[in-house]
Amino acid sequence: MEYLKIIAFTHKQIDLKALGKLVICEQSLDDRLRKVQSDLDIKEIFYVGTCNRVEFVFTSSSRVDKTFITRFLTVLDMGLPAQYMEQFVEKVSVYEKVEAFNHLLRTSCSLESLVVGEKEILAQVRRAYEACRVAGFTGDYMRTVMNRVVKTAKEVYTHTNISKNPVSVVSLAYRKLRDLKMSSNSRILIIGSGETNKLLAQYLKKHKYSNFSVFNRTVENAQAFAKELNGTAYPLTELENFNQGFDAIITCTGSTEPIITEEIYTKLLNGETGKKIIVDLAIPNDTAPEVIQKFPLHFIEVESLKETARKNIQERYDELVHAEQIIDQNIQEFNLVLRQRKIELAMSEVPQKIKEIKEKAINAIFAEEINELDENSKLLLEKVINYMEKKYISVPMVMAKEILVNNS
Repeated sequence: MEYLKIIAFTHKQIDLKALGKLVICEQSLDDRLRKVQSDLDIKEIFYVGTCNRVEFVFTSSSRVDKTFITRFLTVLDMGLPAQYMEQFVEKVSVYEKVEAFNHLLRTSCSLESLVVGEKEILAQVRRAYEACRVAGFTGDYMRTVMNRVVKTAKEVYTHTNISKNPVSVVSLAYRKLRDLKMSSNSRILIIGSGETNKLLAQYLKKHKYSNFSVFNRTVENAQAFAKELNGTAYPLTELENFNQGFDAIITCTGSTEPIITEEIYTKLLNGETGKKIIVDLAIPNDTAPEVIQKFPLHFIEVESLKETARKNIQERYDELVHAEQIIDQNIQEFNLVLRQRKIELAMSEVPQKIKEIKEKAINAIFAEEINELDENSKLLLEKVINYMEKKYISVPMVMAKEILVNNS
């Protein structure tokens, strides 16, 4: 791992708005990496860009200091203003050798993520690597590294509880809804077309819910959202006139006053008396207190979900020690894997060399003597030479690996 390097710009040191200036669009990625690879004498490289990190994983014999990083960013040609260039050079994180490999493992296992235990980062790293592999920016070394990264991450996610319990309010809200066993044809009213409601609605759509009515102040946004759900859009002003009944309400708006008042809720019931569901993810709540007090309903609100999220995320952090033990074990094992791979590459030329020696012996050095042999003797000699050739190829490989294992 002598030449493995990582230059990382992450949410831990840089605000997300500034970080966005380093994200490279897919269309220009190949040209930028090719220029960096050529100008900075980098052998293999791949780029990882997410909403909260931009990292370059590469191999180089160069010393990665501020001068190198400044040149790296300059060659990338991102059009960074001077103040941003200075900020990025000052706040960059640099990892080299074993520390770089450890960082890549920790990142892929989500130990460095904004939310510990989120598996999406592994998929993002794999996609980033694969794109650069296909484009020819990586070779055998990075392939070996990524094989171990994937193996380690799978072990962490399988053998620890680091990703078992959800920590996002939306996923917790969906779990609460799922536990209430709503039928798939339930009538669902969605109030507000912001990101929170969209995420929760996508969960529901994925699990075969299909009867959606969307209300929003801006009717164009309601229409766009309803189209995604194959539902019906209404302006928010029509909420009190809605008379088709409902089984669940999902609401999250920016209103400072309750949207679902006692009067509006009574009209929405349209004479129905069964127990309803309200998922209110707004702060402050969109549901008036008297609605919660006076009507039979299951009320799911953000504060109670946050408490569960805090508990779950603490359980995830408790798993960090176990995850780090798995990572350490894989780093130790990988040192042996790398040495074995070096031997394999070094020995890969042996078969060709032996074939060249055999051809020279048969066709030049001993050609006259062989030609004087009868056909049976020639066949026997060929069998002996072929047998010895195979042994000369396999024996050194086996012995080298045995020596390596014993010494380790």
